[in-house]
Amino acid sequence: MAAIHAAAFAGGEAWNAAIMAAQLSLPGTFGLIDESGGMILARAVADEAEILTLAVDPAARRRGLGRELVREAARIAVARGAARLLLEVSAANQPARALYAGLGFVQAGRRRRYYVNGSDALILALKLTAFAAESL
Repeated sequence: MAAIHAAAFAGGEAWNAAIMAAQLSLPGTFGLIDESGGMILARAVADEAEILTLAVDPAARRRGLGRELVREAARIAVARGAARLLLEVSAANQPARALYAGLGFVQAGRRRRYYVNGSDALILALKLTAFAAESL
């Protein structure tokens, strides 16, 4: 997971193996890895779920891998009782914003100057109750 994350994120934004392990040790947290170069960490607690991070190796992008990882994480969140899926994405990350918009996420908030590069984080939300697990 850390290797995929390092390939996907430049500078000080990549999570190392210790950070990944710490996140996975938290209650409700789960991770998925796709051998072709994608990973996602998410957490489902009570009726809410959150995507903690999603990364796709640049060599594996534009093949639908990120979309499938989000869809599978959403299915797991629904199975664990979540009604809403949240995430934060850089306002400057147009490809990720397009991915999430295509999946039905809507903006629920903003965190000013959240990221290392000074960009804002958009808080996006997806109501999982509006979808059957198979329709995501």
